Amino acid sequence: MFISLEGIDGSGKTTQAKLLAAALGEEVVLVREPGGTETGERVRGLLKDPSLDLDPLAELLLFCAARAELVARVIGPARDEGRDVVCDRFSDSSVAYQGVARGLGVERVEEICDLATGGVWPDVTILLRADPDLAATRIGRRKADRFEGEGIELQRLVAEGYDEVARRHPDRIRVVEADGDRESVHAAVLAEVRGVRA
Repeated sequence: MFISLEGIDGSGKTTQAKLLAAALGEEVVLVREPGGTETGERVRGLLKDPSLDLDPLAELLLFCAARAELVARVIGPARDEGRDVVCDRFSDSSVAYQGVARGLGVERVEEICDLATGGVWPDVTILLRADPDLAATRIGRRKADRFEGEGIELQRLVAEGYDEVARRHPDRIRVVEADGDRESVHAAVLAEVRGVRA
């Protein structure tokens, strides 16, 4: 099974992805996006660099380049071997960030992501819904990257974008309220994944 975790910055995706992967067993492949390959990690450095000002379409295409490499080198082979994959972000993040928040359009971004991944989408996506103001306090504890540095208004737009994604794909996306403590959110995430597998 291919599982992605999505949500605004500070929603706890990285923590919950690690907890989920550990709960599902040693054979699980845990990756992050952008990243997960040498090329992807280099692209991640560009995308996160707060000194750069990227055009929204260029930003999207960089994400898609890293994603194409991740599917070709890691996700595809893992799925061929019958292994579960847990991914910290995937194409839905581009729909929310670049499609909605950056104004490129939801359908346009979905089509570009679909092309980049050869039609690969997660079997289930856990959307960690968090209050942007609360998430901002979590981010405040660390050095902000390019996206986090844009502040609360971007995160509010992204949250709206994720709500749109959830409305468009109710068969795939499971919403988990992420404002609680780490353990209770993990229990809810695990329950959703096990419910899909049952």
